[in-house]
Amino acid sequence: MSTGFIPAAKPIVGDEERAAVDAVLVSGMLAQGAEVAEFEKEFSEVLLDGRASVAVNSGTSGLHLGLLAAGVGPGDEVIVPSFTFAATANSVALTGATPVFADIELDHYCLDVAHVESLISDKTKGIMPVHLYGHPANVVAFRELADSRGIKLFEDAAQAHGAALDGRKVGTFGDFAMFSLYPTKNMTSGEGGMVSTGDATVERNLRLLRNQGMERQYENELVGFNARMTNLHAAIGRVQLTKVLGWTAQRQSNAQFLNDNLEGVGIPVVAEGAEHVYHQYTVRIPGDRDGFAAALKDEYNIGSGVYYPIPNHRLPSFNRTEDLPSTEIAAREVLSLPVHPSLDDEDLDRIVTAVNKLAGAGA
Repeated sequence: MSTGFIPAAKPIVGDEERAAVDAVLVSGMLAQGAEVAEFEKEFSEVLLDGRASVAVNSGTSGLHLGLLAAGVGPGDEVIVPSFTFAATANSVALTGATPVFADIELDHYCLDVAHVESLISDKTKGIMPVHLYGHPANVVAFRELADSRGIKLFEDAAQAHGAALDGRKVGTFGDFAMFSLYPTKNMTSGEGGMVSTGDATVERNLRLLRNQGMERQYENELVGFNARMTNLHAAIGRVQLTKVLGWTAQRQSNAQFLNDNLEGVGIPVVAEGAEHVYHQYTVRIPGDRDGFAAALKDEYNIGSGVYYPIPNHRLPSFNRTEDLPSTEIAAREVLSLPVHPSLDDEDLDRIVTAVNKLAGAGA
């Protein structure tokens, strides 16, 4: 059995991606252009059942610009999870609006519908669930709730390329949705983000906001940003898009192997009707989670990840005091194990053996 290090995540970039970048370099057309336009079209076709997509330079930019394009601003509130990466709440704060932190449900680590409903006020502009770790949030219920209360629904789908609920792709429920294309995501463009929307006004605003507020050069309609994706990044993304569905199937297969063989830890729960794409395979370690992670690395040379040890509401940048008990439990107990497509059968056996031994030792 091999003993080489098994990383928690591993970008897969090969000759096809390098050839695509080289072709753009040879063309001399490096900035936003035809490659970006084709990437947007193909992303929509492969992952969003044709819903419009707008490419930007990062996932955080996608959230920020999406919120602005949807009319969120000072005086508004947007309900978000605290158990996620800080970009979710940051993007709300950057518009001048206020993030309102809600608790999660512990089965899937996504926003709790009942708690969200209790937080809706006359200042609430929208709800922004995160499809955390690749598991869809209950966007069917959130869509119904948003419509019944006359507010908007935004999807943070940064980790959920291809995930679905009741046969419908995530990214098609909200007024907009954002997918991250950071290197460790299920597919990458090197850096970047993609924003989907079914609202023509939001789409046009996104295209203006990413390009200094211009549709035509020097005719600035809005105060905008330089949040454009380059042709270089789009070329990488277009190649990755041809592979992501196969990679997802491999992630799901790897996750199933762990589900079938792990003992002594809380394995992921998948909701009825949900398709989980396993950006992260996240277990629960009710004892010394950090010691467990350290032993995985030190004794078995296996990487893991702790996402997210400090809930957003307790970060110095927000410094809030909400009582979010499920969020606190998750932050204390979650540990993400490798399931990326680079793993082989021997790697998976090593992970199972190591986790089961450590879980047994801690029993």
